[in-house]
Amino acid sequence: MAMPRDMTAIVPDNMFDGGDLDCGSGLILLIRDAMCQVPAHGILEMRSREPTVSDDLPPWCRMSGHEYLGKEVAEGYTRYFVQKGKGLPEEEAALKKDKEEARKYQWRLRARATGHLQSTVYARNFAFDVGQAASFEEKDTHPSALEYLFGALAGSLTSGFATECARDNLEVDDIELSLGGSLNNILAHLGLEEGDPSVATIEMKCFASTFDDEDKVKLAWQRTLARSPLVATLKKAVDLQMKLVIV
Repeated sequence: MAMPRDMTAIVPDNMFDGGDLDCGSGLILLIRDAMCQVPAHGILEMRSREPTVSDDLPPWCRMSGHEYLGKEVAEGYTRYFVQKGKGLPEEEAALKKDKEEARKYQWRLRARATGHLQSTVYARNFAFDVGQAASFEEKDTHPSALEYLFGALAGSLTSGFATECARDNLEVDDIELSLGGSLNNILAHLGLEEGDPSVATIEMKCFASTFDDEDKVKLAWQRTLARSPLVATLKKAVDLQMKLVIV
């Protein structure tokens, strides 16, 4: 099929919004899943707000046997058009294989004690320093392990919420989350008495600045919580209090 000069003339057989995901963050799985709903030689429209997709999508199409037709820049996102080049059974088999590989994926890292009250964690292409498990000090050289735990939770929710809003084409000007965490017994961690040193409560309040549909924004927040690995894990053992405030 020759590439049309006017991308607006294309009528896709299926369309989905990839939000701000890049091709290394699960977008390819979503593309394959959406492509299974497209007939042979049909056209998929994928909308994205991630600029790296423009470079990564065409070579993926060539490797997958699909034809990249082009893109159209719209207001706040880009429309990408891909023509299905394989039959449905091949695409379903590729999707099944990708899902099996994703289910088996394991995150790996290593850590070394590298100084007084300091360890260095090495993961993928980066390293970061971690202090002691918990600290009462106003200032420390390195974040404590609890701060990394709480920070990972807060950061995953703010970035995940932004992605969910983008996929729904919701304009959110600012997302900020405040978090407070407490232990059942910090003295047990310090060895001053017997007790339970686990995390007891995590209170979070997420502020979203938007003039968009509040009900849609709330649904995006609920999806964010439902899809969060950290929320799903922590809520089994910790009192998680999570609130969304739209301002």
